[in-house]
Amino acid sequence: MAIELEGLGLSPELADVMTRLARVGADLARTIARNGVEADLAAGVGTNAGGDGQKALDVMADDAFREALTGTAVAYYASEEQDEVVTLGEGTLALAIDPLDGSSNIDVNVSIGTIFSIFPATDDPNTSFLRKGSEQLAGGYIIYGPQCAIVCTFGKGVHHWVLDLDTRNFKRLPDIKMLPQDTSEYAINASNYRHWPSPIRAFIDDLVAGAEGPRGRNFNMRWIASLVAETHRILMRGGVFLYPGDERKGYARGRLRHVYECAPIAFLITQVGGGATDGCEDILSALPDKLHARTPFVFGCAAKVARVTAYHDLPGEETSALFNTRGLFRS
Repeated sequence: MAIELEGLGLSPELADVMTRLARVGADLARTIARNGVEADLAAGVGTNAGGDGQKALDVMADDAFREALTGTAVAYYASEEQDEVVTLGEGTLALAIDPLDGSSNIDVNVSIGTIFSIFPATDDPNTSFLRKGSEQLAGGYIIYGPQCAIVCTFGKGVHHWVLDLDTRNFKRLPDIKMLPQDTSEYAINASNYRHWPSPIRAFIDDLVAGAEGPRGRNFNMRWIASLVAETHRILMRGGVFLYPGDERKGYARGRLRHVYECAPIAFLITQVGGGATDGCEDILSALPDKLHARTPFVFGCAAKVARVTAYHDLPGEETSALFNTRGLFRS
């Protein structure tokens, strides 16, 4: 099993790590395709460090990636499924990972994935990860869907591979050059509308108002509840994704993790001309204060992400209701 990395200028250590990630990804793709044949991968098995329920596949994926990376250039392994950073050796790299993103979709045959981020290791396990996302050496994901694909950036463009099921090799496709700009799609969990801060409600109200509202056009909402699947769609078709913080207990900073979910996705999106913020501030410039820190997350087409920020800058009376005269926000 291999992944085509020629011409990317990777160090031998980083190339080896990518090859191992690809190998585990291919194995997981086969396991996922056989869900229910030998085991129920969606069975609950416990709770992770962030308080979220763990599925059997969460633990299986975490074990597989950790074992594959032991004895490699990865000195430190930080996973959503581990309370603390795990030391794997004395290498030069630090890898953060959400081994299985979208666990709630395992039993309904919807695309799920793995998100990973690679930093140069420091002398301390925690400080290797508690740093600006702009310091990443690599960020990307593996998506398990109708195709198993890897999308990754090493800081110079976004690369795309698809698993050839006949050879079990990841074949490189043309790089993803730029986010599509002229799109009318947005992604948010609308069931939480009543809990959102007023700038987010106002932004969505203006989209829902469609051609008769201040944006002067109709929009379509998408929501998959799998960050990898949402990201893949936006990379291919454009649009904007929002997971704001809200007033519910435990949701003040949303539910997505900064280090191993939002930072690598932000790294990818900005490489193709997109934007990524917490609603106001740049994700890649932010400093997480702990390994499992959460952050609100808005990413996608740069102009749309900037527009969300602009709604936060409006006077309070203008974010509390729909204003048809908001010329600033016409598309």
